[in-house]
Amino acid sequence: MMRLTKIEKSWAFYDWANSAYSMTITSTIMPLYFKMVFENVGSATTSTAYWGYANSIATLILALLAPVLGTIADYMGLKKRFFVTFVLIGIAATAFLSLIPESYWWGLLVVYILTAIGFSGANVFYDAFLVDITPAERMDRVSTTGFAMGYIGSTIPFILCMAVVVGAQMSWLPLSIGAAFRISFIITALWWGVFTLPLIKNVHQVHGIPIESKPVSRSFRRIAKTFSNIRAHNNLFTFLIAYFFYIDGVDTIIKMATSYGSDLGIDAMNLLVILLATQFVAFPFALLYGKLAERFGCKRMLFVGIITYTVICIYAYFLDSVLDFWILAMMVGTSQGGIQALSRSYFGKLVPKEQANEFFGFYNIFGKFAAIMGPFLVGFVTQMTGRTNNGVFSIILLFIIGGILLMRVPDMDEAKAA
Repeated sequence: MMRLTKIEKSWAFYDWANSAYSMTITSTIMPLYFKMVFENVGSATTSTAYWGYANSIATLILALLAPVLGTIADYMGLKKRFFVTFVLIGIAATAFLSLIPESYWWGLLVVYILTAIGFSGANVFYDAFLVDITPAERMDRVSTTGFAMGYIGSTIPFILCMAVVVGAQMSWLPLSIGAAFRISFIITALWWGVFTLPLIKNVHQVHGIPIESKPVSRSFRRIAKTFSNIRAHNNLFTFLIAYFFYIDGVDTIIKMATSYGSDLGIDAMNLLVILLATQFVAFPFALLYGKLAERFGCKRMLFVGIITYTVICIYAYFLDSVLDFWILAMMVGTSQGGIQALSRSYFGKLVPKEQANEFFGFYNIFGKFAAIMGPFLVGFVTQMTGRTNNGVFSIILLFIIGGILLMRVPDMDEAKAA
């Protein structure tokens, strides 16, 4: 079994660190807190709309920044500076959420946008460090190890936060519910900060281009040159388009799972339990994907993930019980981390190492904007047919398109020869 080096472990630990944010702030605790705060001034539907606007604003800002920042950070010595800057923005803003009075719902949204920019911005440079910390033949295992650690790393602080919130709700702790939520933000910020330290200490930029005068203006020219010379990077951009479609399907199933479960009559607490169980299932299967990729190839395992999700869409069409939903969730857990991790490592093998930040900027933006089409497709088909099952089944189209496009991307041996 392949053992990770100290540098590889330090890099993978950042998945352990930042997954606390995605689980607690993006998915569970923060959305619940915002709804609680906003119910004093508006309806639940209005709070959902404002929450959606905040996420859209954060995504748009990052979409504008990431390619340019990534291109600038390709200069030697700048990658870690940008990474640390965005990490500090994210951690500080997450901790600051605990200081905002409950009546300032708009302040919560503004600071939440800052947390999302810090989190997503740091990920651009974190992903790009993959080319610096390990050779191409180890990328699949290292990337999947990071995702696997992230699944466990997200559950520990989430359980702590839920214990505080539930303890306050049940009067087991001498706290108001609002104070319990705010303590959760501090727990998340501390977890994120402490476990980022190994990367900051041990991981350094190895590949890049020599720094030159007027780096900002020259970075814009480099982006323009990349697009004008797109045929030279044909494999990269074909993969990005394939990734755009199939990762849209993956993200849509993740984001729509709660709504789908609610339609089946599953209460909120049971949904949280299922979510936790899915994380624990995803941990070993992410590692398994990395091991199998070493034997059968990364591209083949990506197809295994796409086929698994296609089966999930078909199974979802016939879903009609809580047991079916449990089975569906466990099926998602078997491939969720694997397909995401191997997509990252496969892309890392394709990118020119000295331009890793520039291309990972595009990679992250394609992933962000992929979250638009799938939910719309589910909503439209569900509304037209009156059945959520049909809406979820419609996502199969995204996996079919993504799989067909992925066929046009050569295996790595062919890519190197091209």
